[in-house]
Amino acid sequence: MEIISQLLPFIILIAIMYFIIIRPQQKAAKSHKEMLESLKKGDKIVTIGGIIATIYKVEDQFLSIKINDDVIVKATKDAVARKYEDEA
Repeated sequence: MEIISQLLPFIILIAIMYFIIIRPQQKAAKSHKEMLESLKKGDKIVTIGGIIATIYKVEDQFLSIKINDDVIVKATKDAVARKYEDEA
């Protein structure tokens, strides 16, 4: 009985850490992965570097993105931070 009373605070601390830190991170990672899988040609994205671009071509691990009318670059899917939604 004494061991249970000594371990109880640690168990409670681990449970709190799970619900405050680990679980929200897992949910965010899952939604980001789903967003990456749903990307298609013509979507506007924001890269991790802050560049707003339009997807020109989707490949398995890479995206060809169009920064302006003349510049098309290749980037990894991991470089996409989020989809760009016009706030206007």
